[in-house]
Amino acid sequence: MKTQRQSTSAGARPLRADAERTMTAILEAAERTLSRDPGATMEQIAEAAGVARTTVHRRFATREALIDALAVWATRRFATAVEAAHPDTAPPLVALYQTTANVLGVKAGWGFATSQASSADPEVARLHGEVRETCERLFRRAREAGVMRADVDIPWIRRVYYALIHQAAQNPDGKDPDALATLVVDTLLRGAGTPHPDRL
Repeated sequence: MKTQRQSTSAGARPLRADAERTMTAILEAAERTLSRDPGATMEQIAEAAGVARTTVHRRFATREALIDALAVWATRRFATAVEAAHPDTAPPLVALYQTTANVLGVKAGWGFATSQASSADPEVARLHGEVRETCERLFRRAREAGVMRADVDIPWIRRVYYALIHQAAQNPDGKDPDALATLVVDTLLRGAGTPHPDRL
């Protein structure tokens, strides 16, 4: 994991283009291989990446270090997907749909890695903290714009939103991220109740 962080942290020497491609190939192969078989070995991951086992071991001392690096990599993609939806500048409802679709796209492609992300890892914790703050800012904008009720509790609705995304990411029906995003946002904003249940 230290190697992975050094490649992107401020002041660190960036990886050469070929080394970066090799790193990406290993991490993508690890995601594919471990998604199919969580007990897969470093040798199996190296074979899937098309590199020698020694190449993988040179970058990751242990299987655990590889999984930790994979989790950080996926969390960065997750944070980038949120920012790509322009949550602070796009109209709130548009930003909410796009953020949801982007996040579901990451979860679809990096399901194993995102399930391994631990808040104990400082980089993962920092990124998730930034995403949490961004999400709550978006919900405050939505509340101010009248998309959400004026009395909605922002931390609560954010936790509900996370739970909906988690369930949608299981995706047993094979819906694409856009369709799932519509389902998540519709459920979040309208729920399953009738317009005036108090009148029944």
